Amino acid sequence: MNRVLHPRPNPIIAAMYTLRDLDVDLIILHGPAGCGFMASRRLEEAGVKVMTTGMQENDLIFGAEENLIDVLRTVDRDFTPKTIGIIGTCASMIIGENLDSAVRKAGIRAMVLPVDVHGCSGANTNGAIRVLEVAASKGLIPVHECERQKAMLTKATAIEKDRGITSRTYLEPSNGATKLAVALKITKALREGQTIAVTLNAKKETAYGFADIFRAVEMAKRKLGGRTVCIANLDRTVGLPRIRRYSEDILRDLGGSGITDIQITGGLDEYPIAGEKAADMLDAVDAEVRIIAGLPHSLPRLRRDDVLVTDQPRELRNYLDKGFQNSVGEISTHADVMSTHSIIDSELGNTIREVVEKDYR
Repeated sequence: MNRVLHPRPNPIIAAMYTLRDLDVDLIILHGPAGCGFMASRRLEEAGVKVMTTGMQENDLIFGAEENLIDVLRTVDRDFTPKTIGIIGTCASMIIGENLDSAVRKAGIRAMVLPVDVHGCSGANTNGAIRVLEVAASKGLIPVHECERQKAMLTKATAIEKDRGITSRTYLEPSNGATKLAVALKITKALREGQTIAVTLNAKKETAYGFADIFRAVEMAKRKLGGRTVCIANLDRTVGLPRIRRYSEDILRDLGGSGITDIQITGGLDEYPIAGEKAADMLDAVDAEVRIIAGLPHSLPRLRRDDVLVTDQPRELRNYLDKGFQNSVGEISTHADVMSTHSIIDSELGNTIREVVEKDYR
């Protein structure tokens, strides 16, 4: 078994994001006030209230059930949420807190989803799976949707172990190649009348950032010539309501930029299997330049000269070490997209625009 030494996403945080995707109104972290702080701040930017029971040292000895009951009653009274998610933490796991018992004793009006998860629960996707199982047991989502998403998450975990950042013992973060070098490669190909295939295989909200590359390459094509092919996992009929809205927003914006001929590979939560469909479509196109944005390693049969765009510094190191020298980073993407409902400009997209406008060669 490969022992991964670099930091990995936490099941607690994955559970919080999945509650957000279920459109719960409020999340309570049952643990110390600082647990999950950075993720909580981002989720609040996305419109979800995040509270904490703020465990102290004495709570670790005497238990914190009363804290949770009190917070449940307080938020039910002050915010009248329809749905509340409770996320366990390492602290609540160690002292053996019973989340279901606290919910029963609180006796509030809101639907409550108690998710007993902690940092030692394994892969981060396990946190998401636990939320989905609780949501299905409460009738919030159909059982078949729960099973579909569990299959996607299991597949995603397998891909990471096979060729992603958990396939390596340690990966040092990297910012990747310069955007200028890649932008020059793209514009040169268009000037020579070549075909560029732009593929989006992104995870959920990050698509708001990566989709900008479609717009930038389309603009460059109109000015310089060449041909473009667009492939994307933007099926607006697949996934939880929030995820379908992301696809609607992005397709609307792309349509506004004159980009309507898009080959759809799946939904934004189907990147593990949509990558295989995208690879088949790329094989059929046989483009001179291929750009894959989001989670490129989800696609089999990548070429060493492909342009790979991701927001994960360790994934960039992984790609570079495997010989994908045209790997570029959109490092701030996840933070930038949390409160948006529209495609945002990307660094690579803006570099392509500047290269075209200033006629760099």
